[in-house]
Amino acid sequence: MEIFDLLEYKEERFNTAIALGNFDGLHLGHRKLINAMVSRSREIGVKPSLLLFKNHTKTTINKNKPKIITNNEQKFRIAEELGIEIIYLIDFDENIMKLSGEEFVTNIILEKMNSKLVTVGFDYRFGYKASGDSNYLIELGKKYDFDVIVVEPVYVDNKVVSSSSIRELISVGKIEETTKKLGRPYSFLGKVIPGSNRGNKLGFPTANIELIDNYVVPKTGVYVTNTIIDNKRYISATNIGYNPTFNENVLKIETHILDFEDKIYGKIIEIEFLEFMRDDIKFDDPEDLIDQMRLDIELIKNRY
Repeated sequence: MEIFDLLEYKEERFNTAIALGNFDGLHLGHRKLINAMVSRSREIGVKPSLLLFKNHTKTTINKNKPKIITNNEQKFRIAEELGIEIIYLIDFDENIMKLSGEEFVTNIILEKMNSKLVTVGFDYRFGYKASGDSNYLIELGKKYDFDVIVVEPVYVDNKVVSSSSIRELISVGKIEETTKKLGRPYSFLGKVIPGSNRGNKLGFPTANIELIDNYVVPKTGVYVTNTIIDNKRYISATNIGYNPTFNENVLKIETHILDFEDKIYGKIIEIEFLEFMRDDIKFDDPEDLIDQMRLDIELIKNRY
């Protein structure tokens, strides 16, 4: 898969098919959209591609940094698995934001990416102040000679799959529902940093995680997770919380990797959430905490 920055690049080699959207999470709805585009691109002999903004559109529109489900590194990996051959990156800045819908199509989709097929979701909006919708895009397709596919929503449990609904599910710890809507476990990337070393003293060494992006963090509690290190998965227990037994007040993400003793300080690892186990509990005595941790680990070993 190739990745190009449209600030410095203009596609002159191929005609392309483009899927448009923020694609945060690359959930089941996004997958349906991308699959439709990839399938049609192969029928008409053009390159299946994505346009991704380097930053979330709301960062420029609302001047705030929204919580994300996937960062661009994760999007690249998933997109390639779905058959995307080219990713075009662009900054969503004031200049892009102020383009009319027609200018966005002519200046970016046609001039920069040489597109012959554009695929969008049913609720896609584009152009200045989101003035354009999928019907307007179809009109522009007829005017400028490119095809448009509009993909209908995907429903899970009679609800439309959306990035906003998935963020809410993650934030309240509904991991199984999140997995169903994403089509894979939710995960985030973080750097292993030095901690208080309390886990070692308690007999359960942990990797302390510092997130590398503004991810949605699941509610406090203990989760069954996979920890992915150098492309290898290890079953683990991840605690998100404030260490109430020790009266700490800083949110921490700590992962105990079962049957693992390697030193991984400084590494970027991925935590993949499989199941919510229990709430973050304040114990009267550290020994009670140790007993509970033993029970947690035994439960994980028996089930995974």
